[in-house]
Amino acid sequence: MSENIPHVLILGGGFGGLSAANEIRKSLPSFKVKITVIDKKDWFMVGFAKLWIMNGTRTFENSIGFLKELEKKDIDFIKEEILQIDLQNKTVKTSTQNLSYDFLIIAMGATLAPEKISGLTQYGMNLYDHNELSKINQKLNEIKSGNIAIAIMGMPYKCPPAPFEAALLINSMLNQLGKRQSIQIHFYSPAPITLPAAGPEVSQQILDLVNSEKIFFHDSSKTISVEKNKLIFENDKANFDLLLAIPPHVVPDVIIKCGLAKEGGFIKINRDCKTPFENVFAVGDVTSLPVGEKFAVPKAGIFAEGEGITVAKNIVSKIQSKDDSALFDGIGGCFIESGRNTASLIEVDMFSESKPTTKLTESSKEHLDEKLQFEKDRITNWL
Repeated sequence: MSENIPHVLILGGGFGGLSAANEIRKSLPSFKVKITVIDKKDWFMVGFAKLWIMNGTRTFENSIGFLKELEKKDIDFIKEEILQIDLQNKTVKTSTQNLSYDFLIIAMGATLAPEKISGLTQYGMNLYDHNELSKINQKLNEIKSGNIAIAIMGMPYKCPPAPFEAALLINSMLNQLGKRQSIQIHFYSPAPITLPAAGPEVSQQILDLVNSEKIFFHDSSKTISVEKNKLIFENDKANFDLLLAIPPHVVPDVIIKCGLAKEGGFIKINRDCKTPFENVFAVGDVTSLPVGEKFAVPKAGIFAEGEGITVAKNIVSKIQSKDDSALFDGIGGCFIESGRNTASLIEVDMFSESKPTTKLTESSKEHLDEKLQFEKDRITNWL
């Protein structure tokens, strides 16, 4: 291979990484640019499929695509752990090799950190961990009565509507099993409203939706620790028989070590998704993109995808020595399933007149079909 072909190295095979890889390859053939994706897992899943595995309507095997399929598009895939990012020498160290790059896209996502809440791994279950989903399904089938607690334990977290969807789907599942009457569902959030990123109006609509199913929403409940059958909040306590937690999210350690983010923070980017280092970009859940003074782009696949496409366009124009510069448009949407074979769509425009605008559509069967199609399109088009 000729030495002068630029190498784009993409860390992470999720929404951001896959959209970027595909967009670059669509624009430039393999003799113009080499693309490599690295991920420690060899599969991709649209995050919301986890809730279908949780409620038993889907299996893990039927919800994934394999990253090695990228190779048929002349995109290399390496399944390895990323151990070190050396921004000065433009290299990335994995478990077995050192890779050099001309362009780096960091799309590693956020890491789940249940260990940050004392007692959580011992007494609760992680709703966002694919390894725990079938066990959660088993527990939901076994529970006969008592309290199910769903608790958001850190902000920001991935896919903001998902915990509310989980509550609605569990409600539906317990109704089908004929035992919902003897089980209470309590939802705890550290935020003052259901979905701060969506604003007060949409938050109220979501609150109305969960209230209509007799799911109790407890706002401003900051979890400090978990004991056996007990949640300890800053100012209160609550009992549970089954705890499903959304644990705190952090950046991967390598990101802090290379100096791109501080402990407890994420990589700060603007709408061009550039970092302070030349030709180094970051997209998706590993980043924080502020919107005005009070908001940030939510951590959701659709936004990671948009950022990935933005970065791809900027890299392509740089390789072609053009001056074009694309900015992420901040437009996207998240589905929220009702548990009644319908879904609503939260439509979001993060940068409309410098403050986010959101709208919640009516719940319909069509939106649920769109949700399934969204998943299918990503897996078939990217892989």
